[in-house]
Amino acid sequence: MLSRVAENIYWLARYLERAEDTARLLSVSSHLMLDLPRATKLGWSEIIAITGNDELFDEYYSNRDEASVLAFMCGDERYPGSILCSLRAARENLRTTRDVIPREIWEEINQLFLSVKEQVAGGISPRRRDAFLSRVIRSCQTVNGLIEGTLSYTQVRTFLMLGRQIERADMTTRIIDVRSANLLPRSPEELTPFETLQWMSVLKSLSGYQMYRQHVRLRIRGPDVLRFLLQDRAFPRAVSCSLERLAQALRSLPRHQQALEEVESCLRHIAEAEIPRLAAEPDLLHAFVDEIQIDFTDLHEAIRRTYFAKPEEATQTQEQSQITS
Repeated sequence: MLSRVAENIYWLARYLERAEDTARLLSVSSHLMLDLPRATKLGWSEIIAITGNDELFDEYYSNRDEASVLAFMCGDERYPGSILCSLRAARENLRTTRDVIPREIWEEINQLFLSVKEQVAGGISPRRRDAFLSRVIRSCQTVNGLIEGTLSYTQVRTFLMLGRQIERADMTTRIIDVRSANLLPRSPEELTPFETLQWMSVLKSLSGYQMYRQHVRLRIRGPDVLRFLLQDRAFPRAVSCSLERLAQALRSLPRHQQALEEVESCLRHIAEAEIPRLAAEPDLLHAFVDEIQIDFTDLHEAIRRTYFAKPEEATQTQEQSQITS
């Protein structure tokens, strides 16, 4: 497979996963805020913090209210991570690789993009918000179902898996980082009666509430939620599970040693995490998540250099890999 085609497929999966996860986050957060009293600190500002684009948002918007955040996250073309921009990027990457992807997948993504573009142009009001977000989530799930049911087990599927899993793990850590900084008490006196409801929202943001209750079988507590979302090897959106599936996909590709070493290093980092300490100290958890984010950046860079780089850069990477081994 040409490196250009592989890279487009990889980013197709990342952008599609990004659009779905953004829609999930907005949907669950909006419902949570309806259940909480106005005096609570949790608000729309937390959603912007998850994306890491505070400066960009503040450049174009004066208030972090519902209307501004929805406009920014759903359809602002100045923000590359908005749902509209993510779907446009996914569609463009798919358009250039249509000869290796089943037609049904192209049709679903194209239809979703055109529908989102039309709705964004008319404005995403609070009354239309839920229907809009549900449409995005269902269509992204439909595309993943089409991939599972119609795409042969070739390198095309492998690069789709790489992109999907690294983006999914990235979003999970972002949600844990910001939500935990807001939710974890800095002293026992700061515990609120709404803590369980908020941690429930963390799980629901990742569609993990039912699986948590089935497998953990405990009441919802911060340390247990952190352990489940970071270290569980069976829940598809847990960080460890995403990395395990990514490693499995990598092993089917040639020259996978360097990228696989990055995955295994990240898995060890997560497995060695002292969950009780992280749960008790929000600043420590924030620092830990920052380290994991750096691991993901290193992993992406290893994949890029190995499979997407220009010939001369790829040759240098291969030579370095041989030297270190």
